[in-house]
Amino acid sequence: MTTSAAAKSKTLIETIYASLRHEILNGRFLPGSKLRIEKIREEYGVSSSSAREALSRLLAENLVTTEGQRGFSVSPVSLNDFKDIAEMRKLLESKAVFESVTKADDDWEANLVMASHRLAKIENNRNLGKIIDLDEWEAMNKTFHNALIANCHNNWLLNFRTTLYQHSIRYIRMCVADTSFHRDVRQEHQAIFDAAMERNAKLTSALIEDHIKKSVDHLMSLLTNIIE
Repeated sequence: MTTSAAAKSKTLIETIYASLRHEILNGRFLPGSKLRIEKIREEYGVSSSSAREALSRLLAENLVTTEGQRGFSVSPVSLNDFKDIAEMRKLLESKAVFESVTKADDDWEANLVMASHRLAKIENNRNLGKIIDLDEWEAMNKTFHNALIANCHNNWLLNFRTTLYQHSIRYIRMCVADTSFHRDVRQEHQAIFDAAMERNAKLTSALIEDHIKKSVDHLMSLLTNIIE
């Protein structure tokens, strides 16, 4: 394969991956539904290997599952699953935040200020009743939380924390998309940011735990009658 052909193939895989990811996160493909290679190949006009590679990337993000020869399916969701994920996230995220804030420096602070500013803009629009792009919000939220833990250098902790975050993405987006629940996520993020700016590692860590717990409470309220 020539360099240009390889680059084109990579671009196609990126396109399929991004499109499927968006559709899974926004509910076009329901939890447990089949993702057939042949249908994806026909829809995007790509080879079976490109379709499979895109699905493999989603598999790495835990948005897709596969069992032997049964093909790919959208990962299932459940309240108990999210509660288990959230419990472990609280442990790891709070520890990572505590270590990061303890080691705070000027570069860390500058990156956190920028991440917080960008997240605040989109969340303030949401609080004003404006329709927001959930893909953009997800990216800004991830950047903010990553900036908080940027000075934590325990790679094992960070790797497990990343895995748990990937498992929680769909649940988090469900919460943000729901406007019927009276929860001010902007205020929560602002309080976390303020504590971090004060270099108060203990308070920042505690606020992160509470922030994650509120997501569980929110989802339980939202989905008790929808998923088991």
